Amino acid sequence: MKSYVSLDTEAKLKKTHELPPHIHFIGIGGIGMSALAMILAKNGYSISGSDQKKSQTLHELAKNQIDIFQTQEESNIDKIFKVHGRNILVVRSSAIREENLELSKAKKYNLTINHRSEILAFLIEKKKSILVAGTHGKTTTSTFIATLLCYAQRSPNAIIGGIVPHYKKNYNFSDDELLIAEADESDGSLVRFNPNIGVITNLELEHVDHYLDLEDLTNTMKQFAQKCKCLITNYDCKNLKNNIKNSKLFSIKKINNIDFALIPKESNGCEIISEYYEKEKFIDIIKIPIPGIHNLSNTVAAIAACRIAGIPFKDIKKGINYLQLPSRRFDYKGLWKNRLIIEDYAHHPSEIDSAVSIASTIIKTKNNLSQISPKRLVIVFQPHRFSRTKKFQKEFAKSLSKSDLVFISPIYSAGEDEIAGINNETIGYELKKLKPSLELYTPDNNQNLIKLIKEKTIEKDLILILGAGDINIICSNLFLELINNQSIKSDLAA
Repeated sequence: MKSYVSLDTEAKLKKTHELPPHIHFIGIGGIGMSALAMILAKNGYSISGSDQKKSQTLHELAKNQIDIFQTQEESNIDKIFKVHGRNILVVRSSAIREENLELSKAKKYNLTINHRSEILAFLIEKKKSILVAGTHGKTTTSTFIATLLCYAQRSPNAIIGGIVPHYKKNYNFSDDELLIAEADESDGSLVRFNPNIGVITNLELEHVDHYLDLEDLTNTMKQFAQKCKCLITNYDCKNLKNNIKNSKLFSIKKINNIDFALIPKESNGCEIISEYYEKEKFIDIIKIPIPGIHNLSNTVAAIAACRIAGIPFKDIKKGINYLQLPSRRFDYKGLWKNRLIIEDYAHHPSEIDSAVSIASTIIKTKNNLSQISPKRLVIVFQPHRFSRTKKFQKEFAKSLSKSDLVFISPIYSAGEDEIAGINNETIGYELKKLKPSLELYTPDNNQNLIKLIKEKTIEKDLILILGAGDINIICSNLFLELINNQSIKSDLAA
């Protein structure tokens, strides 16, 4: 299914160099939509938005004089129309269906309707930009870039797909000339961006609801690459190396003929000690306070972007000690009944492999991560989208088989229609074929999931909660005593 985004509207935006004075976001609570809304509000635009799911994000938006509708009805557009007339811009994401009532009414009034990517493109044109693309690691790499720049005495504008610990929010607004943002490939809309510096972290088939195959995705990424004034790519990714022409290369495996290399030497599940090179020249020993070899790759990508943006390495190094993962990226939640709880956004087999690798290292090595030394790996996995589950069910099974106990919740649809015969038991069936002895549960609802977790886990388990849907909210019910009786991370110190 290809993107519906209107190129004609985009051209009009570039020509006028301004947006209408009032902008309404359908689905404003989304992580990307809310960041755009806040940036525009800070720029002086009148903003409203609607979302059917209550969240802390909506509360924060309302605190910033953004009008929030907690339903999506035609009457919302009527109310806005009465106040602002036709001089209104309506913003939608690919998640908004054509039959959405607000969208339908906006079309009846012949209001200007833009895809969220068109608004981001508008903002990019006004700044010098660093855009991060790739199948995995966009949010983490963008977070690292923004953090390093801040500690180098810069305050870039930022629109990030997760909560950045340094900001405690998913955006930053300033008068700095730089803008940091993610170039999302999920709907193909990244081809409308023209960044000064582009970063591609990796390339692997994803978003099978939009792309036919890897070649289809690669062609889209090539279009993005061609629009970057300077392109930084990952030498270690075979698909990038074979298909995308680059300006600069980064690697965590190779030094020769590499512009930016960060070679790991020691790791204990909490940090990685590495050697940093530029153009084959040894620069320094760096201690990266982030676990996971994939995050080492994200780190060197961030360093490369900052260096190309003109930041001296000595200033970058100041910020490395302060790097933190964004929310829901191997996020340590604390102890619950002497079980270590970690949450990760992983929803693709490769992402699960990366999270499992870190968790396994924690179990195998001694570190000061927690008051307990975990003995078993328990995975609670929520599949995300029926199309993705159908495409990768065998790969999911292989990734999950590396644990000692597995719970697979019902699929989070993300707005997709159900596919007959595809559910959490589909993955369970493949998993049992691979590892018949594995203790596995596929509850038919979330209440039973919580009940089973309480019954089947034991002390000194490392419980890894995986998924991009609402599994974090579901599991927060299980850990209410953790949330109510202590700060989220108070148990992490030894």
